[in-house]
Amino acid sequence: MSLALDPVAQDLLFREARTANTFTDEPVTDEQTKAIYDLIKYGPTSMNQQPLRILLVRSAEARERLIGHMSEGNRKKTAAAPLVAVLAADNEFHEELPSQFPHFPQAMDLFAERAVRERSARLNALLQVGYFIIGVRAAGLAAGPMTGFDAEGIDREFFGDGEHSVLAVVNIGRPGENAWFPRSPRLTYDQVVTTV
Repeated sequence: MSLALDPVAQDLLFREARTANTFTDEPVTDEQTKAIYDLIKYGPTSMNQQPLRILLVRSAEARERLIGHMSEGNRKKTAAAPLVAVLAADNEFHEELPSQFPHFPQAMDLFAERAVRERSARLNALLQVGYFIIGVRAAGLAAGPMTGFDAEGIDREFFGDGEHSVLAVVNIGRPGENAWFPRSPRLTYDQVVTTV
């Protein structure tokens, strides 16, 4: 039995997938976002940290608050997307380690220092951002991930506790008219891979 995805699935997730810039007005349901999470929660993180936190921006009031912190070129897209997810790292993820990494009871103690926690939270949540984008595609939707925003502003606006750090904002929905820019070039295997 082959463990490889068939070429159609590979195309859906990678070769044919692109960042969506426009969307239809078809809503993204809670069932769809739950289906996305049910896929991505299995992506590996160091010591099963799972520091990614997802804030779904649905209300018009919250959308306006978010748009004010987006870069000029991202405001219109964010305003028009059916759903927007703010992806953040939970810098207090270590509090969940006793239940999520139970075979090593001292795991939480390794992250007693804030700076150590923040570095690990950022790295592992960024891995999960990648899983999230692939999960959106696997669920039959398009993703428009963006990093053009005022991170400090979003953190203050939506995560006033100081325990979360925004990493990406992702527009989600069915791709609209002229959703895709032409495919940008990719580095070749030989430009990226070295064997020693």
